[in-house]
Amino acid sequence: MKQETNSLMKRLLDRVFPRMPDFYGLMNEQHDMALETMQVFSAYLQSGDAALAQEVRDLEHRADQLKFRNIEVLNSSFSTPMDREDLYDAISGIDHLINFAKTTVYELHMFEIASDECIVKLVEQLTEGVEALRHGFALLATDPAGAEPYAQHARKAERNMKKIYRSGLVELLDKNQFKEQYAEQAQTPEDVAMDFVVYIMKKREIYRHLSHAADRLARVSELLRDIIVKLV
Repeated sequence: MKQETNSLMKRLLDRVFPRMPDFYGLMNEQHDMALETMQVFSAYLQSGDAALAQEVRDLEHRADQLKFRNIEVLNSSFSTPMDREDLYDAISGIDHLINFAKTTVYELHMFEIASDECIVKLVEQLTEGVEALRHGFALLATDPAGAEPYAQHARKAERNMKKIYRSGLVELLDKNQFKEQYAEQAQTPEDVAMDFVVYIMKKREIYRHLSHAADRLARVSELLRDIIVKLV
């Protein structure tokens, strides 16, 4: 009888005060997916393996499902361990980074251009930044203050990406290097000039796309720092 009474009371309490979902665990799962995506993305850029490109697309699709699930849990939850807006921004921010990976793979294919040293370096730093975010968010539940160095590391990765981006543009606009690539082809100067312009436009689009990914990385790292301040 006592056991039945306790069970009834538990059900009543759960109805009046629903259990708070494990948002830390939900976000950690999303960050694990983001890091896996970046690692596969980086491997694809270095190898050009079409199977890896498809894996990036598949991971992005699975990541979307995680994002929608997390937002649905957030919208239906009675209470949260941190500001709802911060949770939403964290869920959306890491998903945006995954989207940048998929879109870059798509653009490389559509533009019919190969990756280069600049793109590889940009994605290496992006992967490093995402890994730092993963470690930082994983500490929020147990040691928020300990997450601060990882937020700083992610921001440093963003600054490194900007430096690589600018250096890559300088090299991209070096017409002499482009002329050397086409020196053995029977083309008129006008054709070479047109090829140069088209080539620059395509590559610059990829570079700029990854520069936007760096901006998003910075925003999520700053969000992590804001959450740390509120939790400590």
